[in-house]
Amino acid sequence: MGEQSLSQPLSPSPPASAASTPALSASTTLAAASASRPKKKQRSSDSSASKKPRLALSVRGRPLSADGEVAAAIRHLRAADPSLAAVIDAHEPPAFHCPHRPFHSLVRSILYQQLAFKAAASVYSRFVALLGGEPGVLPDAVLALTADQLRHIGVSPRKASYLHDLARKYATGILSDAAIVAMDDRSLASMLTMVSGIGTWSVHMFMIFSLARPDVLPSADLGVRKGVQMLYGLDDVPRPSQMDKLCEQWRPYRSVAAWYMWRLMEAKNTTMPPLITPALPAPGQPFTLQQQQQHQPAPIQIIDPGHMLPGLG
Repeated sequence: MGEQSLSQPLSPSPPASAASTPALSASTTLAAASASRPKKKQRSSDSSASKKPRLALSVRGRPLSADGEVAAAIRHLRAADPSLAAVIDAHEPPAFHCPHRPFHSLVRSILYQQLAFKAAASVYSRFVALLGGEPGVLPDAVLALTADQLRHIGVSPRKASYLHDLARKYATGILSDAAIVAMDDRSLASMLTMVSGIGTWSVHMFMIFSLARPDVLPSADLGVRKGVQMLYGLDDVPRPSQMDKLCEQWRPYRSVAAWYMWRLMEAKNTTMPPLITPALPAPGQPFTLQQQQQHQPAPIQIIDPGHMLPGLG
């Protein structure tokens, strides 16, 4: 309605000017030309405004950990994408349950960065012991750890600065578990990428596996992109900028579809390392993806957003 009301005053103006002047002079022609320019701007504004509903599709749905939500996602994906139905049939449905609070999950994600899975698990175990157990993984306690203490358990100075930056943002109220849970996806991504050491890929993994957000598409993840290539028989791996359009039919359950893309790629080559290692629960927790990863013979490598995943060549 607002766009229509803005455009209406512009269209009657040129006819009114033409009707009042029988013979057009050069000055009148220039005036008419200048009067037409706002119309071009208005069309450009309308064009950009028409994209706003798509950008606004970051409203939080029910978490995938809610009863029946994964089943609803699978029903939707089967109906929306027949190509995906065969992949769904070939795998057990995913489970999305994380026992940790958001702060704890983010800390764990930082600790696991750029490490093989076993090495990362060892560092994480020593880190938890340093804080007296998992209940002690709190912002103030992490902020109180010195760089020397963290280096002694295998945490690099750079990662120590990441942990301190995250804990500091919690301590000052910039972030909180309650605020993170309440934010929509777009706002959450903007806030979390303000933390040193947390990039877009890490945020996507956190939203899918820690918060169980239903409609997150990790468009820069090579495993998901190669899965899409294989699923649709594409000649080339789609670029991140192409993923939204290719995966549009998966909304509002793109997180679940992405999970199946990882499964598709793992099935293609069972000897390659697992495709992702998000901030998963500790061993023994009910999380299907982690259990699968722990049984893989090859080491797991954490990567930064946009970097090539190992073993996919």
